[in-house]
Amino acid sequence: MRVSYEWLKSMVDVPADPAELVAEFTRTGTEVEAVEKVGANLEHVVTAQVVSKKPHPDSDHMWLCQVSVGDKNVDKDGNPVPLQIVCGAQNFNEGDHIVTAMIGAVLPGDFKIKKSKLRGVESCGMNCSARELGLGNDHEGIMILPEDAPVGMDFTDYLGMSDTVIDCEITPNRPDCLSMTGMATEVAAILDEDTHIELPAVKEEKGPDAADLVDVTIEDAELCPRYTARVVRNVKIGPSPEWLAQRVAAAGGRSINNVVDVTNYVMYLTGQPLHAFDLGKLTERDGKRHIVVRAAHDGEKLVTLDGQERELTHDMCLITDDGHTPIALAGVMGGLDSEITEETVDVLLESANFSSGHTSRTSRNLDLMSEASIRYERQVDGSNCANVAQIAAALFEECCGAEVCPGIVDVYPGEADDAPARIEFRPYRARALAGAPITNSFITSRLTRLGCTVEKNDVEHYVVTAPTNRPDLTREVDLIEEVVRLWGEGDIEATLPAARNHAGGLTVEQRRVRKIGSVLRACGLSETSTYCFAAPDDLSRLGIPEAGRGVPVKIIRPLVAEQSEMRRSMLPGLLRSVAYNLDHGVPNVALYEIGRVFYGHESKSLPDEPSFVCGVMAGKRADDAWNQRFSEYDFYDAKGVVEELLDALRVTKVRFKVADAEKYPWLQPGRAAEVTAGGGQVVGWVGNVHPRALAAMGVEVPVVAFELSQAALLRLAANELPYQEVPTLPGVDVDLAIVVDESVTCETLMQRITSAGGKLLADVRLFDVYRDEKRVGAGKKSMAFSLTYRAADRTLTSEEVEKAHEKLVTKVCKSTGGEVRS
Repeated sequence: MRVSYEWLKSMVDVPADPAELVAEFTRTGTEVEAVEKVGANLEHVVTAQVVSKKPHPDSDHMWLCQVSVGDKNVDKDGNPVPLQIVCGAQNFNEGDHIVTAMIGAVLPGDFKIKKSKLRGVESCGMNCSARELGLGNDHEGIMILPEDAPVGMDFTDYLGMSDTVIDCEITPNRPDCLSMTGMATEVAAILDEDTHIELPAVKEEKGPDAADLVDVTIEDAELCPRYTARVVRNVKIGPSPEWLAQRVAAAGGRSINNVVDVTNYVMYLTGQPLHAFDLGKLTERDGKRHIVVRAAHDGEKLVTLDGQERELTHDMCLITDDGHTPIALAGVMGGLDSEITEETVDVLLESANFSSGHTSRTSRNLDLMSEASIRYERQVDGSNCANVAQIAAALFEECCGAEVCPGIVDVYPGEADDAPARIEFRPYRARALAGAPITNSFITSRLTRLGCTVEKNDVEHYVVTAPTNRPDLTREVDLIEEVVRLWGEGDIEATLPAARNHAGGLTVEQRRVRKIGSVLRACGLSETSTYCFAAPDDLSRLGIPEAGRGVPVKIIRPLVAEQSEMRRSMLPGLLRSVAYNLDHGVPNVALYEIGRVFYGHESKSLPDEPSFVCGVMAGKRADDAWNQRFSEYDFYDAKGVVEELLDALRVTKVRFKVADAEKYPWLQPGRAAEVTAGGGQVVGWVGNVHPRALAAMGVEVPVVAFELSQAALLRLAANELPYQEVPTLPGVDVDLAIVVDESVTCETLMQRITSAGGKLLADVRLFDVYRDEKRVGAGKKSMAFSLTYRAADRTLTSEEVEKAHEKLVTKVCKSTGGEVRS
């Protein structure tokens, strides 16, 4: 909603500096998107006077003019000097006061004025028409100003166009704020000021009664709860008065002609969309024109004002000529066949209320959004249709020289639904919910300024009648929200809720989830949040099987085709983040996300929503420095992050098993592991993403990733570990190098060593892997371990250690097919 500050000033007292009102809007919940200085696009456009007008020496239709712009153009001594301008218009004479764009001006449409030569003659500016200035459609000649117009004044100052427009983002529950009167009421409530809104009235009604000229029928009251029609005759189509064109332009519209501008102006003023039909183009029967509001037929067609033919469906509402010919798409846009033209004499003015839901669906299904549809979607005030029509009729009389026919045709089947809401309100309840000392006088004053009627049963019990243009006010809590909003949420001191025997704090699961995030951040990963929406081919592009991930949850009306279903894996979204960072010059990426995926079911209405912890790492952990070089992220970096996380959660019996390539086809074989814990429960996976999967997502560098089930982590996490006493007796360290086949893993050897060592083996640690075909053998490797023997109750003798070690070596070599390396 574009709010003209000058227009707003005429309705309510506002601060001199618009920035103060912007701050108040923000404080009370109205988001301000932009503040625009109107007239800034007409810089270097000034009032001027034609000093001389001579024929162009090389043209039969152009003129060589000397144009005075006062002190806007002076010589080196500071004396005013006329500009030489070549002009092709034919409607001016010497001495006329005109509007001139000087060199450096940028006119609407990004048209830049430069010094140029026209037919060999230098021209230092341009004499402007109304259309070139964005003030109308008149392009038959340049704009001629009154004889008393000053010379050399900025054109915006001359017209009084210097204005500030505040562009506000209006939430869907506040249709009242899609009008200047609604914004004035809002400002009055915020600033505790009175409004002084003056609305025009019809001076004289003449001619036949509107009911004798027009008949209205509504076939479906759900589609159209109210339809009013007024008739104005002998309309003189022409340019709008300057004040009207300026206000339409300030509100974001474009001046077309006086009839169309009046309907747009009244819509911006009141929030009630209007439409003007050419009465002469409607079919006459029995001396009347018959307007029938009905549902469209499937396949029925209408050419709208934008020249597009639209194919309609049965859930769309139509305005028709005698029930047959569509003349407007109700609440969205008028039809081309009944539009106002220069030949229009008599006008039928529509002021109606249409179903917000049907209007919204029509607008979106036809991809046709208008100022009218925006307002109908949010629900207009049906009880005000006749009053708005009266305002428009008065302006037709004033701006178009029209004769207003007496009476109004008013069909109102939904009158009962438009009755204002009466709400019981308790001031003490407002204070209790807000936790603020809000006085009764403040409550009464601000609710009254919002348009409510406050009846006091006693000091703490009111009955409030909400205004009909506030459909969001239906409950006591809605009124409390308004009071608190105007009081200022920032002025409410933070206090603890009143409660007995309630100890605040996070649950165990909440603390563990936060710990997961803190550990990952400590490992150098940054938290991110990707869309829960996904493309239908996300899983297939990465090669992730759909088995075990349910059926896709489709989105009925996706914003884009690439986000048409809910995600079943977080990995595609994170890989897109990697690709985005790499494309924007960020070579080192380490991200994690804690979020939900969605597994649908054929037989259930709601999907399963398990949570996962997923991370990706690409590039290096830091940029190289003059004294330090960092290696690229690899499998062991990701595995180390997972180990650090599991250790912080005190998850026991963690194992990393070589990932099956068929089960994990999106991971690179030999560089991926399945993570189990707690005695074999699968927690997740970690490994290098397969190059084919990376290429499908547009990533050209290696990426390591991991994904862990949050439910499994929380289930296996422990608050405490079993206590082990600090050793007080010395241990005996023994090194053991065993030559085994390449197929024997370190994990297998360590399991065999630990099992064979018994109670005396306190610790096992791998410290070397050696390969040499000559010394070790082809297809063989030597793995060296450091073993520590210790007894809890005594110091071991060398004989005990030797005996235990020989027994361990025999068992390990037998079970693995290895031999001790000499």
